[in-house]
Amino acid sequence: MVKNLLVPDYIFESSWEVCNKVGGIYTVLSTRANTLQEQFHDRIYFIGPDIWRGKDNPLFEELDNLCADWREYACNKEQLLVRIGRWRVPGNPIVILVDFQSFFKDKNIIYTEMWNRFQVDSLHAYGDYDEASMFSYAAGKVVESFYHYNLTDSDKVVYQAHEWMTGMGALYIRDNVPEIATIFTTHATSIGRSIAGNNKPLYDYLFAYNGDQMAQELNIQSKHSIEKQTAHYVDCFTTVSEITNNECKELLDKQADVILMNGFEDDFVPKGMTFEGKRKRARAALLNVANKLLGINLDDDTLIIGTSGRYEFKNKGIDVFLESLKRLNHATDLHKQILAFVCVPAWVGEPRKDLQMRLKSRDKYDSPLDKPFVTHWLHNMEHDQVLNMLKYLGMNNLPEDKVKVVFVPCYLDGKDGILNKNYYDLLLGQDLSVYASYYEPWGYTPLESVAFSVPTITTDLAGFGLWVNSLKHQHGIEDGVEVLHRSDYNYSEVADGIKNTVILFSNETDKKISDIRKRASAVAEQALWKHFIQYYYEAYDIALRHAIKRQLTTN
Repeated sequence: MVKNLLVPDYIFESSWEVCNKVGGIYTVLSTRANTLQEQFHDRIYFIGPDIWRGKDNPLFEELDNLCADWREYACNKEQLLVRIGRWRVPGNPIVILVDFQSFFKDKNIIYTEMWNRFQVDSLHAYGDYDEASMFSYAAGKVVESFYHYNLTDSDKVVYQAHEWMTGMGALYIRDNVPEIATIFTTHATSIGRSIAGNNKPLYDYLFAYNGDQMAQELNIQSKHSIEKQTAHYVDCFTTVSEITNNECKELLDKQADVILMNGFEDDFVPKGMTFEGKRKRARAALLNVANKLLGINLDDDTLIIGTSGRYEFKNKGIDVFLESLKRLNHATDLHKQILAFVCVPAWVGEPRKDLQMRLKSRDKYDSPLDKPFVTHWLHNMEHDQVLNMLKYLGMNNLPEDKVKVVFVPCYLDGKDGILNKNYYDLLLGQDLSVYASYYEPWGYTPLESVAFSVPTITTDLAGFGLWVNSLKHQHGIEDGVEVLHRSDYNYSEVADGIKNTVILFSNETDKKISDIRKRASAVAEQALWKHFIQYYYEAYDIALRHAIKRQLTTN
């Protein structure tokens, strides 16, 4: 930690993904918790939505003795319904889960207040906007109550809000508890994600886009408005990569004060013989499912590659990955069998009973099942983008095909009915991973991959890929990570880049591949929180100095 930085006495951190595993922000918060808990010792409080009320939340342990007096006061005197306990992640930080349902009746009053004070336009709200905003506002009220009950003006306090969903709470605190320093972190601008998701060229024309105008065109005015206004009004505005900061400058008219790169902890990565045992079992499971589905006998010499993440077909590069597989299948210089897995949760129905029957048997099969490229039935087989593109590309998993593709359209939580292993216990069975993202503010999937010693292919449109390019001694897949250049218009070149990298990797000796795997792991080590946490202290310092200046001016 740099000397002379102001350090908070208390930190409140709010996100929709506290004790609620949805996406990458969960990974950011849950892996960083231990690093901050070691420094602040129960003076950091995570605030999340109590969407599990009445049900058992496996990520949350409720404890009646934590903050008992304040909780009783908040519930009885201020009608704030909260549950307090600990997050079941390393560090076990204190968590306040907020029931926000009671705020819906005052929704219009709250929105009017936000318009009058901060020009937040909620008129065009729909979908998840109301739910997120009521949670966010409730979280702000909870922090206000906690501050006045437990703390004093001499305590240096920071409130950090993540994504547009928590912006309203940050603005409420800015207005009602100005002593508290506010930080807002956007992990991806809502308008940038929407432009990319609507197949509009984001990067070449970024300088020409007007964020407000595009928000109106794409019908996300309210989300854009809360995000933009929060960015402008908080004490410290942050984002997670230089690539997202470019969006912020152009689309929110606000440059980030600090870049908070996403680190992680490797305490969930097995070591030594445990790792080797898990890797063997993972490969056996992946090969077994493929062999039973396809009616073939791929052996352990098969090169297993894969992609995973949210089902954003273009943004996550699923489309270009499938295109590269077609090109690999016709490559004359490919001399290994390739087994490719696409693990993205779709509108899944049920695990295939015909496949389950084969998996229970020890027999070998020489004929494929019907539709031998999907492990679970989908509710929308005819309209699924992965299945339709495989059909368009003519990827049929024929015996003579050098490349076989298996689509696993479900969450890998160990209970999917086919593989029955969690994601990490399957990831380490791969030889190579591919995340050819078009829109990726950071990119935890390639980072997790190299943490498990699986070399990865990503792009320079991912924050992670951009960061890897900044490292010394990084020159492609031989150093563990291949960062392909990607733009609005070089789809075909990216597909060829993936194809060529896979072929290059497939021709390496076992000794060379072992070295590459070690170098991949070394890249992950440089992204541990112990290296990246310093940027958070910079953000705390900026926010606290602004809050102190505000207090001096007011007084």
